[in-house]
Amino acid sequence: MSTPNQESVLEEIARREMIARGLEPELSPQARAELARLGNPPADGVPDLRSLEWSSIDNDESRDLDQLEVCVDDGKGPPRVLIAIADVDILVRQGSALDAHARTNTTSVYTPARIFPMLPEELSTDRTSLNPDTDRIALIIDMRITDDGAVTESDVYRGTVRNRAKLTYDGVAAWLDGHGPTPEPIAASKDLEAQVRLQDRIAQRLRGRREEDGALDFDRTEVKPIVEGSRVQSLKTVESNRARDLIESFMIAANTTTAQFLAARGVASIRRVVRSPERWDRIVALAAQYGGKLPPTPDVRALQAFLKARRAASPDDFGDLSLSVIKLLGRGEYVAEQAGGPQTQHFALAASNYTHSTAPNRRFPDLITQRLIKATLQRAPSPYPLAELTALAEHCTRQEDAANKVERQVRKAAAALYLSDQIGERFDAVVTGASPKGTWVRLTKPPVEGRLERGFQGLDVGDRVRVQLLSTDAEKGFIDFGRV
Repeated sequence: MSTPNQESVLEEIARREMIARGLEPELSPQARAELARLGNPPADGVPDLRSLEWSSIDNDESRDLDQLEVCVDDGKGPPRVLIAIADVDILVRQGSALDAHARTNTTSVYTPARIFPMLPEELSTDRTSLNPDTDRIALIIDMRITDDGAVTESDVYRGTVRNRAKLTYDGVAAWLDGHGPTPEPIAASKDLEAQVRLQDRIAQRLRGRREEDGALDFDRTEVKPIVEGSRVQSLKTVESNRARDLIESFMIAANTTTAQFLAARGVASIRRVVRSPERWDRIVALAAQYGGKLPPTPDVRALQAFLKARRAASPDDFGDLSLSVIKLLGRGEYVAEQAGGPQTQHFALAASNYTHSTAPNRRFPDLITQRLIKATLQRAPSPYPLAELTALAEHCTRQEDAANKVERQVRKAAAALYLSDQIGERFDAVVTGASPKGTWVRLTKPPVEGRLERGFQGLDVGDRVRVQLLSTDAEKGFIDFGRV
């Protein structure tokens, strides 16, 4: 746990893994030169929305601010939710060297030692970021939300915005729940306080509506290695909270509205989907272990009811069950769809109109969607024919998978460093993967994943086991356990 230069070891592992998986850790010389030549974006006379009480809510360390939020109650109907999305295309033009780098990686890669941004930090954390007290041009997703969480009217257009306050998930959540102090920007502004409370109320309506439609609600606890002073000091557990739920609800609504906007105008686009689960039989068997009963064919509402019942009955164990079901549902992917053609369902969200549009600084599909919207607003031809969109969707899925594997590998390396002095200790765990390639378990505390090298016979996803730490290898990202 105390070996020197762990940060540099982790960064080197990250670079090596990225290159091996077809990702570029650094910008090309051409992209660097292009970045140095970039001028100021044109101020092209879009509507001025800077007077609204815009704010951002993000992670404590986030510097690439892709979206702002504000609610407007104009008395002309249900309140409006406006989401401002950073106009990245205004500086990163299609076909440019910067675009080529973003198109290769398709996503930012987040590792404990270093973030490898899809776009250079000079852009993603500055010139194309919706930073506080800075005027920016943005795409605006404008929605009216009724008391029952339905979106009755919507529009997409461009506007100039100004971030009044940079807020954090943990700070806002603790304040809303009455467990923490008032965040300084909110304490300084009664208008901002009223604004965030209104956002929270509307987000709860949206969440309730999604649940009525059958959307699944999981425990999304994550482990974040904390690297300080060139050492892995701890493994921090990042849990969902009220502020994260607020932003998630707004982003899902914005992404659904964007997909519908393009479809209504006959524009082919990239959609984000989770297909009907292939391992539904194992989900049925897993539910039976907990006393639940699911139908023999995939049924999102039945699964939702089972998960809600289990969360209420045993909240302490729900995280392990959530992880098992998420693994069995399978990964999300990108697909290209022609407007008016067959639509692929996002099983977990119980939605058939869903895209990614709200993070163009760190996801290439969102930048593609932004260009499609801007072309539509200008009544120009689509910048991406359907055949190209299809190829890009497949490429983005592959690269996202590669980036996820890099992130997992480096997290495993960090966890291996952290656990290296605990060889022989025993832990409670749950099986998270079982195939001919191997059996994997995740510890309850700390929630670290590793391979079960001994005693894995007869186990399947969701089974609970007691394991002993056998060995660690940070360079290879190996954490090996034996069944007790």
